[in-house]
Amino acid sequence: MVTPATQSMTMPGRQAWTGRANSFMRYIRRNPLLAVGLVIFLGLVLFSTVGSLFVDTVKAPYPLAAPASLAPSWDYPFGTDAQGRDMLAVMIVGTRLSLKIGLLAGALGLAIGIVLGLISAFYGGWIDSVIRWVVDVMFTIPSFLVMVVIASLLQQYISVENMAFILAAFAWPGPTRGIRAQVLSLRERAFIQMARLSGMRGPEIIIRELTPNLAPFLLAGFVGALIGAVYGALGLELLGLGSQREPTLGMTFYWMQRYSALLRNLWWWWGIPIAIIILLILSLYFISFALDEWANPRSRRSE
Repeated sequence: MVTPATQSMTMPGRQAWTGRANSFMRYIRRNPLLAVGLVIFLGLVLFSTVGSLFVDTVKAPYPLAAPASLAPSWDYPFGTDAQGRDMLAVMIVGTRLSLKIGLLAGALGLAIGIVLGLISAFYGGWIDSVIRWVVDVMFTIPSFLVMVVIASLLQQYISVENMAFILAAFAWPGPTRGIRAQVLSLRERAFIQMARLSGMRGPEIIIRELTPNLAPFLLAGFVGALIGAVYGALGLELLGLGSQREPTLGMTFYWMQRYSALLRNLWWWWGIPIAIIILLILSLYFISFALDEWANPRSRRSE
């Protein structure tokens, strides 16, 4: 039988999600930076999903689908590249694939960081020492160079999913360290001590008490991991280490360099992808800056 005292002990954990959601909605209404970032990001998501309903995304984004090197026109609004790809279809599919890589890599990296950070900080002792040592070692490794080596060795097997896994393998140390620091500041607070006294076990405390209170920080961490994954994927693909067939945004830049689009004055081949990349990065940075402020009460403006 659950007593009123026990119910009051676990009340912060049960009500935290609702309170955080209401706080987040209020924050969106009064923070234009977050609103602009969300509008741009959702616009790109709609462009990459709804756009496939109006454009052939099966053949048009691939070579020999159209006459080569055509400037933008009524038939080809974004023009075509030197390999005969319809650039509108390439941008629709490429934006979706690049977002898929970033979201998958960011989610996997953050998930690993959440598990390791929570375990390290909550249980402490030798577990904390081992995890901290592994994280410190990972920070000393030049991750991008290692990813280049791995992608080079596995180039013939590289797909969108494999690219995301490679990026995720080096995306977790930062979230692990950040989450560990947050949990260390929470685990000695009164509501955690009361939860322990009520008989709740470690995993239950982590899920019901700690995780809801970490929600703003986790959301901000996910956006940061997404930004890192987008940069990592672009870097590898610019070197030609992405999927040679898939028309991601990074591989579009690779083919643009290889076929000398700048020297040939094919401005639409490089100008449009650059514009989409700028919009994507700006939207993620706007969201990240706003979420960092929301996750850090000390930096919040008075409501």
